[in-house]
Amino acid sequence: MGNNEVKIINGNLVDLHCEQIYPARIEIAQGRLEKITKLDHSLHNYLIPGLIDSHVHLESSLLVPSHFAKIAVKHGTVAVLADPHEICNVLGVQGFYYMMDNARQTPFKFYFGVPSCVPVTDNETSGGKISPEDTEKLLGDSRVKFLSEMMNVPGVINKDKEVLYKINAALRLNKPVDGHAPGLRGRDLDKYIKAGITTDHESVSLAEGEEKLRKGMLLSIREGSAAKNFNNLYSLIDKYPEQCMLCTDDLHPDDLIKGHLNSLIKRGLKKGLNLFNLMKAASLNPIKHYQLDVGLLNKGDPADFVVIDNLKNFNILTTYIRGIKVYDREIIHWKDPKICTVNNFNATLKKAEDFIIKDKQCKVKVIEVQDDQIWTDFSLMEPLTENGKIVSDLARDIIKIAVINRYHFAPITLGLVKNFHLKSQALASSIAHDSHNIIAIGTNDKLLAKAVNLIIQGKGGIALVDKTFSQVLPLPLAGLMSAESAERVSYEYRKLSNRINSTLTNPLMTLSFLALIVVPRLKISDKGLFDVDNFTYTSLYNN
Repeated sequence: MGNNEVKIINGNLVDLHCEQIYPARIEIAQGRLEKITKLDHSLHNYLIPGLIDSHVHLESSLLVPSHFAKIAVKHGTVAVLADPHEICNVLGVQGFYYMMDNARQTPFKFYFGVPSCVPVTDNETSGGKISPEDTEKLLGDSRVKFLSEMMNVPGVINKDKEVLYKINAALRLNKPVDGHAPGLRGRDLDKYIKAGITTDHESVSLAEGEEKLRKGMLLSIREGSAAKNFNNLYSLIDKYPEQCMLCTDDLHPDDLIKGHLNSLIKRGLKKGLNLFNLMKAASLNPIKHYQLDVGLLNKGDPADFVVIDNLKNFNILTTYIRGIKVYDREIIHWKDPKICTVNNFNATLKKAEDFIIKDKQCKVKVIEVQDDQIWTDFSLMEPLTENGKIVSDLARDIIKIAVINRYHFAPITLGLVKNFHLKSQALASSIAHDSHNIIAIGTNDKLLAKAVNLIIQGKGGIALVDKTFSQVLPLPLAGLMSAESAERVSYEYRKLSNRINSTLTNPLMTLSFLALIVVPRLKISDKGLFDVDNFTYTSLYNN
């Protein structure tokens, strides 16, 4: 469609402002919705505003932004609020610009926030740093819409100077500050909000989510590959329709291929939620909060919208961005940009002996993972030992976990984890939130070394091994992403996932969050076992 050509599209228009649905003809010129004419006859298809993911780490899809976008538009998504703190923890400011440069070569609307915590804490080793001065400079870029999730909750509550400097730099520019406050309640939550933080996507329980809403926060209801909170929180959408948004946070490629926010809307409709409230959560509310230049099917708006078949099946037929048809019945209407390789990987090969845990004849702390959650619990248990060494205890489903510094040589951190139900395998990955050192679990030391060395040799990836086979998904871009297409990455990821003999829904995603030491309760970093409740290191041994 040329700049001066008028495009005419008919459909039942879903009007979020008037909360009405009516047959209409819309006219598009120069990328904007120029005219809306109500019609007096019924139509088959529906026109809805484009969907917006209010909080996502694109790197978790294992895809560069341009490849993520080609799948997202198939699901009716036209924009995302992206926090590139995964790659920034590896590469610093260079990683931020890498994502922005790739994203701008697509018609998709990527809105980036400046990562507020790079590194997240000093209790792990990262490859990059974004200083307060870097933060202020990046926030001054007109393409940057917000300060990304403030994960340093103690820093906010205790008024850490560096933390407050970053928050105030955003507020001075009238840019929102996103929150990250798992389990935060009561007076500490009041202090967190008073600092200027306006959103949260970490709520798990209905009571927690509602308290944050009552106190004026916007709640991003999350449904990702590991953290699935929609079923617990969906009722809040009808109760607080002006304050809820939808997000995925971390979505692996096989899940992204199957659906995005469109899947949540379908689920919400089946649960009896009001269509207009759901659509506000998926489009209007993030547009208002982040002041986005995304259309809502109003006259004069950018022509960002989706054509669907009906309001029950919610099948995406066509997606338009700025009046351009970017997706039409399985066809994507743009070409891939050139993808450059960036990385920061300096680990050396390991031996089986490096994974030995000495027995100290006392109980040990065992991390207990929970399916579909990134929170963990822990227990004190008598370990299984052989010849003065602690070994995996398959009868009680306790296996070894290790974190290896990928940026420079350092001792390996070792621990024990429960509930993966592995019997004869080891799994290693260079995706370990948020500093992305190498994280691995395994049923014996030889397999652990084998899996870890495959990651080191490839300078990033996911590896699965047992006695008879090994399989690797290479991730050469910062050890986080592939340059391959979404379809190819999804296929390889699914093939590897299907061979993992774990009972968890998504063992790879669960593994990647065991190094996230700002989400309770017991986690592990390259510097040691970490007690998140008390925000301090703790010994494996309870002596």
